Amino acid sequence: MAYEPPLDELVPAGELVATLAGRTPLEGVNRSEWRGLTCYRFTRPQTPHWDEVRSLSLCVVVQGRKRVRIGGTDYFYDPFNYFVMTRGMRFQAEILEASVAKPFLSFVLQVEPAVVNRVVNDIHERATVVYSRKMPAQPSAYVTPFDQNLTGAVLRFLRALDTEADRRILAPIYLQEMVYRVLQTEQCSRLADAAEQESDTNPISAAIAYMREDLSRPLTVAELAEVVAMSQSAFAHLFKSVTGVSPYQFVKRLRLDQARVLLVEERRSVTEAAATVGYSSLSHFINEFKRHFGVTPGVYAESVRDTLLFSVAEVTSR
Repeated sequence: MAYEPPLDELVPAGELVATLAGRTPLEGVNRSEWRGLTCYRFTRPQTPHWDEVRSLSLCVVVQGRKRVRIGGTDYFYDPFNYFVMTRGMRFQAEILEASVAKPFLSFVLQVEPAVVNRVVNDIHERATVVYSRKMPAQPSAYVTPFDQNLTGAVLRFLRALDTEADRRILAPIYLQEMVYRVLQTEQCSRLADAAEQESDTNPISAAIAYMREDLSRPLTVAELAEVVAMSQSAFAHLFKSVTGVSPYQFVKRLRLDQARVLLVEERRSVTEAAATVGYSSLSHFINEFKRHFGVTPGVYAESVRDTLLFSVAEVTSR
């Protein structure tokens, strides 16, 4: 059964409309403090125009009505519907309903592929799930209605942009929640596949791929920045804005996740797992693993193996 929030948690539609209205004081395009977020307000219908998507984007209309034509097919945005648009997509847009009393309000949010890939990886943990993106052919686009969970995440994200501290700490968390909610819908394969395809040209995804090549070697911010041809400061700032953590913290998480796989799937010893993922100090590895997963590596490996054995025995006995 799908989760249904209690009545006191339901987000009134008017709250999101009012929040976006507050972020769009200008007619037309309104830039944001968040890189990649553009908000729009129009008080009269707009004639059709052609454009091209520059990067993977989440497009949302909260008031008014819009038509988008892609590949000869018309898609209509009514309030509280969203659209995933992929890089290179050519489209024709026309605003159909807008007035001074009830302006057209929408936003387009560019989503870094690394954020999508990170959420996908977290959903489909290697230790327990084999995930494949081999999907049947999909339509060129979807218009999908909001649910309460996504509405709440969008509202929290927009409100978190109001202060510098919230924008730095909370907004990346709410962005990941939005991606997670979209990945629960029919847009899942479109969002995941588009993120994977864009990764080759994305500096953060390229850095993460470089990290994964050999987790046993020491890595520095200077080395990672050089790999993607960026300055150290610019790379560190961009990396944290995309992933929500520093490069050091991200590498540590990759190492601990890989160690977990080695312990459970390959049945490596704690010492072997620590060395394979780059820990020269066994005690330091055990402390970091316990801090991350709540138990020591040995206890974790035994408990997960026992759970998997029990699951297999239960299925076999049926």
